[in-house]
Amino acid sequence: FVGSSGRVFPAEMKAAPLLRAWLQRLRHPASGVPVQFHMRHRWLGWQGDHLVFGRRDDAPPLKVKTGATVLALGGASWPHLGSDGAWLAHLQAQGVEVAPLKPANCGFDVLGREGQGWTAHFRDKLAGHPLKSVVLTVPAPQGAGPEVAAQTPRFKRKGEFVLTETGIEGSLVYAASAWLRDDLAEHGQAHLLLDLLPDKTPEQVFKEVAWPRGSRSLSSHLKSRLGLDGAKMGLLFELCTPETMARPEALAAHIKALPVPLKRARPVAEAISTAGGVALQAMGPDLMLAARPGVFCAGEMLDWEAPTGGYLLTACLASGRQAAQGVLKSLATQSHTI
Repeated sequence: FVGSSGRVFPAEMKAAPLLRAWLQRLRHPASGVPVQFHMRHRWLGWQGDHLVFGRRDDAPPLKVKTGATVLALGGASWPHLGSDGAWLAHLQAQGVEVAPLKPANCGFDVLGREGQGWTAHFRDKLAGHPLKSVVLTVPAPQGAGPEVAAQTPRFKRKGEFVLTETGIEGSLVYAASAWLRDDLAEHGQAHLLLDLLPDKTPEQVFKEVAWPRGSRSLSSHLKSRLGLDGAKMGLLFELCTPETMARPEALAAHIKALPVPLKRARPVAEAISTAGGVALQAMGPDLMLAARPGVFCAGEMLDWEAPTGGYLLTACLASGRQAAQGVLKSLATQSHTI
């Protein structure tokens, strides 16, 4: 069915029934030759013109010669399910240009106000809590001049994410992760800005913050005047200095643009997907490797990254189709030559 976002979902909202139906169709097609599946085989590279596969039993490695090969080996996220990126070495040994695999659509560890990550109090109280209806901005690159800094930021979007034991993760963070990850790699540090009250103007926020609070605590004042509480309030107190919290103008500015310093991206094994892989220039338009004719690559193992898992799946399927068309063309050429 088609959801309100325009995306297509399986009616049961589960992937397993879709996968089972797909495999059944491939094993028992209405027409054509059924697909043969060889489970529990691990590709170990090439030996001459043969693909070599290891098997889990004591049987010797299996050698297979093919008319064409499509490699769809995934990235390096979720290695416990098989996608560990070990194929990179096999392709490099064949002279294929590859880029190192790195996390994409990933979470981050925060640096914290004191450079030590979240305080124990914050972690124990708020880890696992969502931050809803915030705007996340990735500002201009470090070292950019005033003119560049004043331009449209590299990323700005409204959404939500989750506070973790060590930092932040979730859909809004994943969407900005490429810029943040690359900033960390290039400069050793990165930060984002959070607008905790995107539906209020800076002037409105300052007016309410500066409103006399009498004997009320600052927390009670901000909750009463601005509706700030829970995770948003906790994050504000966690990342702002006492001096900032005591000055209405500075506090209002931080509510509208709270700097969140980041320490590192979470490990690639935890990422939703990976960037890096087979360089696009190492392949022709049909995704055949220039260094290994007759071998095609598809999916996440190509050097590109998608902004979300949905786009990732769509592009993996599309690249698989492109590679399959290249295989048919290649096999037809071989048949004609013979």
